[in-house]
Amino acid sequence: MIATAVRAVAGPDIELERAATEQIRRRLGLVVGIGATMVMVLELPAVLVQPVNRSVWPEVHLVAAYALFAPLAIVSARGPAGLIRRVAGAAAICYFTATLLTPFVYSVVHIGSFASWPYRGLVLGVMAAGLAWPLRVAAGYAGMLAVATSVSNVFVVPGSSVWALLGDVTRALGVAALFLWCVVYARTAAERVDQEAVRQRTRAATVAATAARDRESARFAALIHDAVLSTLLEASRTERSSPVLRSQAARTLEQLEQARCATETVHLDAAAAVAFLRDAVRDANPDIPVQVTTRRGADLSLPMEAAQVLGAALTEAVRNSLRHADMPARRVRRGVSITIATGAVRAVLSDDGAGFDPARVPADRMGVAGSILGRMQSLPGGTAFVESAPGKGTVVTLVWGAHGRA
Repeated sequence: MIATAVRAVAGPDIELERAATEQIRRRLGLVVGIGATMVMVLELPAVLVQPVNRSVWPEVHLVAAYALFAPLAIVSARGPAGLIRRVAGAAAICYFTATLLTPFVYSVVHIGSFASWPYRGLVLGVMAAGLAWPLRVAAGYAGMLAVATSVSNVFVVPGSSVWALLGDVTRALGVAALFLWCVVYARTAAERVDQEAVRQRTRAATVAATAARDRESARFAALIHDAVLSTLLEASRTERSSPVLRSQAARTLEQLEQARCATETVHLDAAAAVAFLRDAVRDANPDIPVQVTTRRGADLSLPMEAAQVLGAALTEAVRNSLRHADMPARRVRRGVSITIATGAVRAVLSDDGAGFDPARVPADRMGVAGSILGRMQSLPGGTAFVESAPGKGTVVTLVWGAHGRA
């Protein structure tokens, strides 16, 4: 078993169809959360020296505004993907609420400041809203926050006027629109990547089905050439019947009957499934050893469609290993193990080669994401895992269960 293995999937809460979207949301949430925490620390010294109403502590007001940005960074780095939007939305609401309370906290701001701190940090609230909500809701929030922070300056900044208010609102709206556009554009681009990935996996499945039909046609053509034509040629050279010719003709008829029935096969039993998967490995490399384990009393009925998907994914896994796992210093060992259980089959390809970091595989590389994981994810009852680490080899596990369990 590989030490320090890394799962190729991000977790049960991230669907493959949303991988890029969730990844960009995590990174934006991490940046916004850390940035807001840094801003809070930098603003604290200036806040402590401002004159305030005696009934309210200014540091409590500041910390309350930024209280949920640190949890946003933590959730974005380690937490469930579905929780990021909720924490970001709560952080945006906290910041907006603190902005509305600013005139009640500060009597005046006059020491080293031209604006209240909610005005200076409004982009953080806007970016949190862009992470949490759809564009229309986030845009409405950004507009209200820009106006609210500008109005708060009128109450707490000396020398404010109507013209100063108009200038503050204009600047705030411009800055809010710019940063909101950046967040929305990043999210939209990630969603397009996910949509294209779905289309590519659909095309890959279609190509796999076409390839399966082509293989069947090639197998039948080889049967015609090697058996039928050979028997006819032998018959044309012999004036009378012979035991050899009769035996060859009988074998040819048996092979033709098997080929005819194979096109009508709907399910494979354990032996047929093992033979099918062995052929899938041989399609990539006939020298890779295949070990088969059949649990006692195992009763398997593998649908032909599932067998084709499983076989295609296994072939691609072997090809990936042959393309990428080789190391110049030593020979890489590879092997395939097939386990048959009641209503389930598992195929595992392992090598001790170069390995890789699944988290660093580009989104446009379809070998693992599309041809292996995506193909098995789209199969009812199917699932797949890739465990790998640089220098530690790779293990690809393909599982199909009749009742959707491994």
